[in-house]
Amino acid sequence: MQKRLNDNIKAIQEQFGNSNELVVKNIDTPHNKCAVIYFMGLTDTIALSDYVVSPLIQANITLTPQTAPSKLPLCETTTEDNLNNICNELLKGKGVLIFDNSTQAVILGIDKFKERAITEPPTSTVLKGPRAGFVENLKTNLSTLRKILASTKLRTYSTSIGRHTQTSVCVVYLDGIADPHIVDTIKERLSAIDIDGVLDSHYITQFLEEHKNSMFKQIGNSEKPDIVAGKLLEGRVAIIVDGSPMVLTVPFIYLEDVQSSDDYYSNSKRASFVRWIRIASIIISTLTPALYIAIILHHYKAIPLKFLITIINTTKGLPLTPFAEILFVLLLFEILYEASLRMPKYLGLALSIVGALILGDTAVKAGLISPPAVMIVAISSLSIYCVPDQAPQLYLLRLLFTFAGGALGIFGIISMGLFLLLHLSDFDSYGGAYFAPVAPLVKEDIKDALVRAGITQMKTRPTSINKSQKNRKRQGGTTHEQDSI
Repeated sequence: MQKRLNDNIKAIQEQFGNSNELVVKNIDTPHNKCAVIYFMGLTDTIALSDYVVSPLIQANITLTPQTAPSKLPLCETTTEDNLNNICNELLKGKGVLIFDNSTQAVILGIDKFKERAITEPPTSTVLKGPRAGFVENLKTNLSTLRKILASTKLRTYSTSIGRHTQTSVCVVYLDGIADPHIVDTIKERLSAIDIDGVLDSHYITQFLEEHKNSMFKQIGNSEKPDIVAGKLLEGRVAIIVDGSPMVLTVPFIYLEDVQSSDDYYSNSKRASFVRWIRIASIIISTLTPALYIAIILHHYKAIPLKFLITIINTTKGLPLTPFAEILFVLLLFEILYEASLRMPKYLGLALSIVGALILGDTAVKAGLISPPAVMIVAISSLSIYCVPDQAPQLYLLRLLFTFAGGALGIFGIISMGLFLLLHLSDFDSYGGAYFAPVAPLVKEDIKDALVRAGITQMKTRPTSINKSQKNRKRQGGTTHEQDSI
């Protein structure tokens, strides 16, 4: 910044290519000259007029960047002398107050952005429990978390990523509970990101993943503040990206996606039963088409005679082989899913029903596919969405198992399954074993894994994600122990 007012105004205007959206309002106070600069549409002009311009005109003393903040009824004011930083603040909706004969500017917290109201997120609907969801505003999301976790131990670390977007990213964790090594690692990886822009939290997911080329999910995510707060209390670290309602969490273990927020707001026996349903759905969704193909092509003698006769009668005269038929039906369901997802809301709902019922029935009557193939793929596709967060991986796994079953039968399916189990047994995310607490077996954490014990029985934090954690007690104990939490 220079000393002359007009030189500073000209320098800022040149930074933005003399954009018409950049507004410069010159103010002649009784004792000195100054100017307020802001972007049209990003700044609250009413607050600017009431809390900045009026006090400046009415001031009866000579104001400087050091004395002006005390005369302005604004809660958020800072001084800055770097031109690039000043321009970045303007892009965030802040106003800039510059004075003649001064190399410093006052940053005014008068930004105003329209944001979506806090509502129940469409990806995490619940029958019981909190219905609030994250929105696209970083400050709102942080305040929502602080409302739930009213603790002096809640820590935040903020940075900006993106050469052109300068997107604010915030790392959130509980001091004394989260592993400091994990927190430092996340900070280092975020600071090393060099990219044009970050438009959503998923942009930085691949930069945080430890296994870059793996198809398996390695970073947790959620749109619900209560879920993220629960993970923070267990010792995880959250990453919030401005402009995204999806909050990332690490470390991540596979059973997180089998769990649901509804589990903790309902009877523990019911929650345990539903978790086994989800696990069974994962197996059904990935193996059903593969087993059907393997038995039809390689192990038809294992099929009961009456069932075999039924299959022969329904597949007789079809132009496609059983393997090609299953692939065709899988492709048909994928096309219907993609089309219904991207169609207008009500048209997409009608398209999915028409596609599933009419097209499927027409294809069967036309002799292109058989009823068993449609039923097998339909059951598999429905089962995938019992665990929607794992849907992208399950789609790919289903296809891999189908090829293995079609090529080598049951032997191919077993070989593929063993390969995946061996691969994932050595898979981890920031020190957390992927299949923990089942493999390796962690007896203390099994109470909230395949089954859910009552809240009163889960007295310690899980060690699956942080083996060196010292502050493990989360209920009961002495007053001193409770204060440390």
